[in-house]
Amino acid sequence: YLGASILTGSDSFQEVDVKIERPTYNKPFLGGFRNVSTGVEFHNAGSQTKPPKRPHKGIQLFCKETQTTVEKNKPQQTRNATSTQMTKIGLYVSNMTDKLITPGKYFTAEEYHKRRLEAVIVLQKYFRRWHAVNLVQNLKELKRLRLAWEAEEELRKKREKEEKLIREYEKKLNPKTKEDFELLYHELQLWMQEETERINRTLTGAERKAALCALLEEETQLIACIGMHKLHANLENQQKSILHLLRKCAQPRRWKAFDGKITEMDTKSTLRGKELLEIYRSLTKEGIPKDERISVLLTVKCTVQEHDCKLTQEIVALIDREIDLLSRDVKECNLEGLRKRICTLFLQYIKIPEFNPEVAGLLKVPQDPLTLYKKVYFCHSCENYLPSTEFPVAANSRTIGRCHSCSRLENEARQREAYLKYRLILEDLRKSEVDYQDDSKIVFLVQLPDMQYLIENIWNCQSALSASSDLYDLVMVRWDKQHEWSPWNTILLTKEEADSHLKLCNLQKTYEAPFIHKMEQKHIRAKNYFAQIPVMSSFLHTSNTQANENSYK
Repeated sequence: YLGASILTGSDSFQEVDVKIERPTYNKPFLGGFRNVSTGVEFHNAGSQTKPPKRPHKGIQLFCKETQTTVEKNKPQQTRNATSTQMTKIGLYVSNMTDKLITPGKYFTAEEYHKRRLEAVIVLQKYFRRWHAVNLVQNLKELKRLRLAWEAEEELRKKREKEEKLIREYEKKLNPKTKEDFELLYHELQLWMQEETERINRTLTGAERKAALCALLEEETQLIACIGMHKLHANLENQQKSILHLLRKCAQPRRWKAFDGKITEMDTKSTLRGKELLEIYRSLTKEGIPKDERISVLLTVKCTVQEHDCKLTQEIVALIDREIDLLSRDVKECNLEGLRKRICTLFLQYIKIPEFNPEVAGLLKVPQDPLTLYKKVYFCHSCENYLPSTEFPVAANSRTIGRCHSCSRLENEARQREAYLKYRLILEDLRKSEVDYQDDSKIVFLVQLPDMQYLIENIWNCQSALSASSDLYDLVMVRWDKQHEWSPWNTILLTKEEADSHLKLCNLQKTYEAPFIHKMEQKHIRAKNYFAQIPVMSSFLHTSNTQANENSYK
């Protein structure tokens, strides 16, 4: 320590101790200057604080074990016993276990690496052979599976075609629906055309006239036979429609719960409908014993007597008459007319909403007569006033023409065209557009005559790719699946071609330029035809705007 006096005032001093620390290291030279007159050197001084420490690297650099290691020497003896004793006079050393070692051929490093390369090449050969064998086996297996799949597809198509032919044959043999009779009349027209051409080609003069008269007679007989089938089919379809209506009346209320389960609930009106359905089934059943028939009639009588009106009084009177005739052992064949009257009147009873509340929402004729004046049109052919749903209205029509029944009758008498194939294509198209869930509208504006014109005149009734003309195997899909279907954004293909087409992402890269140009020409023709329809004008304007934006991009 050193003592030092510090001036604290004008003439006062204070003694303090100054601690001097001797540095344990040499301070760096920071420069200085020398007095010229006295020769004393003065150095620049730094602060007396310690220099900053170096950051720790996380590794111990100095340790006691490395600086104070202990070294020792220890001899090591080999395991094999060795000797250097040699044979000499007086000493015999056996050489039976000795080995004679001769030096081999010396080879350089270049030869060594060459041998290694040759060995690697041999290994590569065997590996590539193994890989090629596996690859060929996989390709053979894929080929086998592909051929088996193609054979199955051929069998499936053949089986479907046979089943379709069998169904068509059954429809022609036992027609039930309107489409079946439409196909039957179409086949009759094709047969008439073939026979007429054959007669005109092979016969002349009086023979030709006689053959045409005989052909006309045969056609008349076939038309009468078809008419008889239609009468029987109408009776069966009428009975089926009555049972379908009664089942709807008896159907309970249904709704889906939060867990996905369907909940059913019977109301008072549905129970009433179920009761009337069972009574009607029992009433129309044939071949039942007399006692059971009387029991059914009494049940009907008790049911209708709940409401007193002219209809129920007539039903009760007819039931009493049949019970009286059954007690007299009258034959059942003589009771057919009476039983039909009872069934007809009881069906009228069921269709009255006062007696069967569930039937109110299922009747075609509304209960309020004022609603009949809203959408009712006059058919000039049959001279009947019918609702708008009974008229086929095309998209380009401006007036109301014939009703469905008159159009069907005219087709059966003159053209005898079969519209079933066009109807199936339109229904499949509408189902596929609903699956897109992009609010498609144009497909629901297109009607059956428009679809027929589109298929026959624009697409020539054949696939755009394979030229297949089987309309039952053709479908209409979007040309560009990014936009909604329209007559100017469609293509007619088979079902397999349509599935492959809808998987495409870029039409320009997939199809060739001539094919794309051909499709564009067909779309322009369709656009020119549907541009005459007023309701299509807004959609045409939207499609033109989208086309201009795409061409600009």
